[in-house]
Amino acid sequence: MSVNVVNLVGRAGADPEVRYFESGSVVCNLPLAVDRRSRNDEKPDWFNLEIWGKTAEIAANYVKKGKLLGIQGSLKIDAWEDRKTGGLRSKPVIRVDRMEFLGSRRDEEAATTPSYNAEEF
Repeated sequence: MSVNVVNLVGRAGADPEVRYFESGSVVCNLPLAVDRRSRNDEKPDWFNLEIWGKTAEIAANYVKKGKLLGIQGSLKIDAWEDRKTGGLRSKPVIRVDRMEFLGSRRDEEAATTPSYNAEEF
């Protein structure tokens, strides 16, 4: 038996990046900043989210940088050959199956104050 389930709660590190395909499919990519309880430094862990279909459209319309999200999905590893060096590159990606908006309006307003820089991950 194998299990590949990832549950995360964090804040959107940027506005969603959305792509529409001729086939009618839609994908949304989004960085998610997740604080660690046990770590003393203030830098969050960063996760790359990949969201497809109707959930991607909802994310595109309602998620903004700083929005508190709860997600459930699975871990996958994207691999490719670097065009410049020819070397094999890879990165972990969370393929989102479920997404929930968390927090209140007051939380959203407060979330705009701390700035998570998506380029740090």
